[in-house]
Amino acid sequence: MTKAVFFDVDGTLLSFRTHQVPSSTEKAISLLKERGIKIFVSTGRSINSLESIKHLGFDGYITFNGGYCVGADGQTLYRKTMHEGDIAALLAHADENPDFCFSFMSEREVTINRVTPPVASMYRMLNLDTPPLGDYRNMDLDTVLQANVFIPPEEEPAFMQTVMPNSVATRWTPLFADVNPHGQSKKVGIDVFCTRLGIDPAATIAFGDGGNDVTMLQHCGVGVAMGNAVDSLKAVADYVTDEVDEDGVYKALKHFGVID
Repeated sequence: MTKAVFFDVDGTLLSFRTHQVPSSTEKAISLLKERGIKIFVSTGRSINSLESIKHLGFDGYITFNGGYCVGADGQTLYRKTMHEGDIAALLAHADENPDFCFSFMSEREVTINRVTPPVASMYRMLNLDTPPLGDYRNMDLDTVLQANVFIPPEEEPAFMQTVMPNSVATRWTPLFADVNPHGQSKKVGIDVFCTRLGIDPAATIAFGDGGNDVTMLQHCGVGVAMGNAVDSLKAVADYVTDEVDEDGVYKALKHFGVID
């Protein structure tokens, strides 16, 4: 019996086309709540960028790809910051490479070092404001929970090995990679809530569409990839549903008999 469902946000709950949660998904979430099934957000986003979906009444939030977990009451349940040496090395790399673009994310704010047209376009696609420029000379490096590095996939392995060896990169777009502390993933966040509530991960379902959702889909009892998901996620999913704009969440939950 399903006890909890974990949802990625962009491309899973939120449509890239409308920037809204489809009505069928809202209906599905309402039905889950009526059945006493816990519902959680599991995203690479900042905790402060979720206002458009909080009305759905989630039981908790896994943010920064598992690095910052918050209960429905706002209580911080888990927090893991990035390796200071990796952050310092990234800043040095940026000084040596003036075209390099990155952002830093903490529970308080998201800042960016420079804005290019592709970067501005990406934030518009997510319906988010472009972050302000950061003053990294006076920054407390121990507050960074996640970095975004705007490099193509083919450059990622060498960059991570030489600049940020204590961190791990995942991505859902060719434009940038999410960078988190080594060992950090959405799986860690799922375990935070499952342990707290006494839920066996085998009694959970996860929905996602990006490379940063792989560990989540593999860890939950049922892993569902959206129809718009990247191929690497579809390859590990137990089930591939329709796209977010084609009622994919509702159809998958109905397929598995979780809702009528």
